[in-house]
Amino acid sequence: MSLKTRFLLLAATLIALASVAAWVAFQRIAEGIIEQWGQRTAELQVQYDSARLLQPLEREIALARQLADSLVLRRWALQPDEPALKEQALQEMESFRRNFRSNSYFVALRDSGAYYHNNAANEFEGRELRYHLDPDDPSDAWFYRLIKEGRDFHLNVNPDEELGVTKLWIDVLLRADDGRILGIVGTGMELEGFLRDIVDLSQPGITTLFVDYNGAIQLYRDQRLIDFASIVKSEGQKNTIDLLLDTPADEARFEDMMASLREGDGGPTAIRTDFVSVSGERHLAGIAYLPSIGWYEVTLLDLDTLMPVSRFAPVAVVFAVALLLSLLVFHFAVQKQILGPIGALESAMKRVRQGDLAPGPLPSGPGEIGRLIQHFDGMAGAIRSQTEELERKVAARTEALHNLARIDPLTDLINRRGMTELLIEEVARSARQHSHFGLIWLDLDHFKTLNDSLGHSAGDHALTEVARLLRASLRDYDHAARWGGDEFLVLLSPCDARVLGQIAERIRASIESDARAIGQPLTVSVGAYLARPGEDMERVLRRADEALYAAKAAGRNGLRIAGRGGTARPSV
Repeated sequence: MSLKTRFLLLAATLIALASVAAWVAFQRIAEGIIEQWGQRTAELQVQYDSARLLQPLEREIALARQLADSLVLRRWALQPDEPALKEQALQEMESFRRNFRSNSYFVALRDSGAYYHNNAANEFEGRELRYHLDPDDPSDAWFYRLIKEGRDFHLNVNPDEELGVTKLWIDVLLRADDGRILGIVGTGMELEGFLRDIVDLSQPGITTLFVDYNGAIQLYRDQRLIDFASIVKSEGQKNTIDLLLDTPADEARFEDMMASLREGDGGPTAIRTDFVSVSGERHLAGIAYLPSIGWYEVTLLDLDTLMPVSRFAPVAVVFAVALLLSLLVFHFAVQKQILGPIGALESAMKRVRQGDLAPGPLPSGPGEIGRLIQHFDGMAGAIRSQTEELERKVAARTEALHNLARIDPLTDLINRRGMTELLIEEVARSARQHSHFGLIWLDLDHFKTLNDSLGHSAGDHALTEVARLLRASLRDYDHAARWGGDEFLVLLSPCDARVLGQIAERIRASIESDARAIGQPLTVSVGAYLARPGEDMERVLRRADEALYAAKAAGRNGLRIAGRGGTARPSV
């Protein structure tokens, strides 16, 4: 055998070995990059899908809770046969119907089983009483189970056979002042549209579903697997997430991730990811717990569909050609023109695999190496752009949900939750800095009479006017909140006794003056308290409330400031 032949055979062997080694190395690197990208994408997709679900749901839940807190509804539920109370209650239901996203509501009374409902087409105007619930009817079991368990809030995916609809129902208990359950109120969102907008987004390789606390499937693009009326089923009868998983090991991993999220490991926004087998295919599963509704969001990513390794085959070929050239040129040229760029590219790949999607500028290279670098740079740029876009969307939706949870929709002031957070922070700051802050508690005088005589819309107008005057009367760094119903809280910081009295009286006088100017008999009773370092939030609220009570007892339309000795003194 000639030297040329031996050389060619040796060269062919080296090329073959180098090509195989290059392919194996490149495949492992590509798989590592894909897995890192997949985990990050799964986390972002979970956050994005969770935000898309919660954004419409939390608004509807808040409205349903307001409906359950309606004094008009509660009075009627105690005397359902009183015509005047019934008429007021129907008007109240209609007012809420127009505000619900689905433009529908339901109210079910416990004692009589009467079920009231009207839909978006206002189809049942004048005949809102649709039917009566029967404790012996299995289709009505959900109502009596919720009453028995005393759940103040529940989400329920269930068909209503009497109405001929299948909806995602939001159920809130209607309670009397003494806590006795009077019935259940809420609304329903059409299941088909909800699945289309939230779950079935027709994204190849991405499957989104929501399961309840016990893993029962609540929202999924295949409705045959949805566990309707989960609350009335025993554990062995439910359609759970286990139906989608291939092995008991996968089921055990899922249960461990769900338990970890339930227990709060990693914080309230934690996300767990792991690989599972679904229908014989390897999927990356991402799970998040949504404590506000008691559900889990589950995202299944088929990485072979989203980012198959085969897409890297052309790059692997270029990589092999580069190795071939390294065998045919001098060491200096190989080192300068091939090994150098390949080393930089490998470092960039490692950084991308470790989560750095902006690995920095890469050196230019000749021929195939240059195109390889361009392909990788383009791929990294595409991944980076997609990641940034997902993060932007998640941040925007998170901010919107944050505002929705802390802003009163009627007055555009901070709501009770937002003010509670501010008070907690202010109490801590006061103790830390040994500073004072003021708390003003306002209550509209005869607001119930105003609502009863002029209607709900007049009451809403009065509340918005008070909110406007509060904003006009406060300093830029003070805070006003609608505490609930016709009550408002104002937080003044920094503050002393003189400032507290001046601002409180200014608020009271401006509301009285504005109401007199438009011919409306609207005044407020005002209680105020100057909090001192070391006082907790409960004591500050109680002292301000005592001052407010004193102002009411003194004839209303007045101001009382709680003194250090525990009594409320009139304003100067």
